[in-house]
Amino acid sequence: MHVLAVVMGGAAAAIGCVAMAAYLYVHKRNKKRRKGETSTGEWLPEYRSPAPRGGGRSFSLAEIKAATRNFSEALVVGVGRRGKVFRGVVDGGTAVAIKLADPSTGRSAREFRAEIEVLSKSNLRHRHLVPLLGFCSDKEETILVYRYMPRGTLREHLRGKSGKPVMPWWRRLDACMGAARGLHCLHAGGVVHGDVKTTTILLDENWVAKLSDFGLSNSKHATMESDVYSLGVVLFEALMARPALPPGDQAVGLAEHALTCHRNGTLPDAVDAAIKDQVAPECLEKFAETAVECLAHQGTERPAMGDVLWNLELSMQLQLINPKRT
Repeated sequence: MHVLAVVMGGAAAAIGCVAMAAYLYVHKRNKKRRKGETSTGEWLPEYRSPAPRGGGRSFSLAEIKAATRNFSEALVVGVGRRGKVFRGVVDGGTAVAIKLADPSTGRSAREFRAEIEVLSKSNLRHRHLVPLLGFCSDKEETILVYRYMPRGTLREHLRGKSGKPVMPWWRRLDACMGAARGLHCLHAGGVVHGDVKTTTILLDENWVAKLSDFGLSNSKHATMESDVYSLGVVLFEALMARPALPPGDQAVGLAEHALTCHRNGTLPDAVDAAIKDQVAPECLEKFAETAVECLAHQGTERPAMGDVLWNLELSMQLQLINPKRT
């Protein structure tokens, strides 16, 4: 019995030592991770699983360079405040848009991680939001990888740029509805877009409008109310094919011009000549009313995105029952 007690006591001591060693190892690893979380490399392993929080995977810098032919200027499809966008191909044939951040933006690893977490939320996977496929974070580069939208931006189709045909009215209205649906999804998830405009509304191969660049705004002034205002500008740009901010110090902005036309009753004359004969009067009235409400001076006076969407859907119904639709 004495021998058995000694053996059992030794086994218990051994188990205790192993447990203590395991605890110290985990504690030390977690402490190291917390201490170094501003370093990009420390948090990357958390994202190497196939679909963290509904998002994409981690691409190596070598994969990104191969997809863009070492960031060839010939593959640049867009340049913005945050950097360049390259067209590329990954995983044996998937067309992607690769957004390379401008180092001058000064985005920290912590900020980049926060953006990835926002973009990866499963409740933000929506028909009218450009899908995030993955990301790459290197000591020198921060990169986001999205599904490529082959028909480009809404703005290009309003003015027939790059040889693209001018978009008919019903399709413009459908794109505006798609943008509103995407914004409604974002706002329902507590996310502010912060940069809604006709160049961040992209079109897939089936002309489905999808919002891009959401969750990336670092403006402290961006709110859901400012998103509503920006969509109001988009609505009038779709209707009038007039730049939101024309060049020249004396130029009148689109919002001010549109509100003046609406107030004076001259808005029908300001409709884009390419679609003027296509817009049903009842649709125009409801559409313009919706856009004007979005442009209310006080944010508290602007409608919620759900109300904007409902009014745009009503505008489409008024268009569909009119024989002017082409």
